[in-house]
Amino acid sequence: MRRFVVLGHRAITSADFKLDDLSGSTGRLDILLRCVNSAFFISHDIRRDVEITLMLLGEPRPPKTVRIVGSEVKYLNPDERSTAALIRNALLQRPSGEKRTSPGIYVSERSYSEVLSNISKESQMHYLKEDGEDVRQCAFGDDNTFVLGDDQDLTDEEEKTLMEYSPKKISLGPISYHADHCLTVVNNELDRRRNASLR
Repeated sequence: MRRFVVLGHRAITSADFKLDDLSGSTGRLDILLRCVNSAFFISHDIRRDVEITLMLLGEPRPPKTVRIVGSEVKYLNPDERSTAALIRNALLQRPSGEKRTSPGIYVSERSYSEVLSNISKESQMHYLKEDGEDVRQCAFGDDNTFVLGDDQDLTDEEEKTLMEYSPKKISLGPISYHADHCLTVVNNELDRRRNASLR
């Protein structure tokens, strides 16, 4: 299993936004939408062994947490607008606990610390951080969770919370990448390793 937890520090937490203005009216929810695409889509299919959790932390009612499960999801298409419509539908709900809003898509009001505490203890926790160990030198197990920010780094408090889980800090390369590109690089690295192990 591959899990991604992406913090959207300004991402809107209401359904009151226009699908035709995703980069201007949603607190950069568009960044998280691109992360969804990078997490799941491959040529003519989606990854079934991937799960992504989007932490929406902007106005007006943070936090809102949207979890997408590759083994269950339907109606997910590679354009940002249709993914935004699925998330907008999720944000219309007032969940008590975690609520399924369409196949493979769940919404809740879980906090960041609650999201981390609900991840399987069998999963290796990784913090995507520019000063970490080179990803090509890292060992990975069968179950991995990767935590990253959107276009902003984790705050000191968010980093402190994450460090309670003793994550391995991982650098993906010598320069900074967009958040969605980070997911692509991670998927590529794990794909290569899986393919090598099958030879």
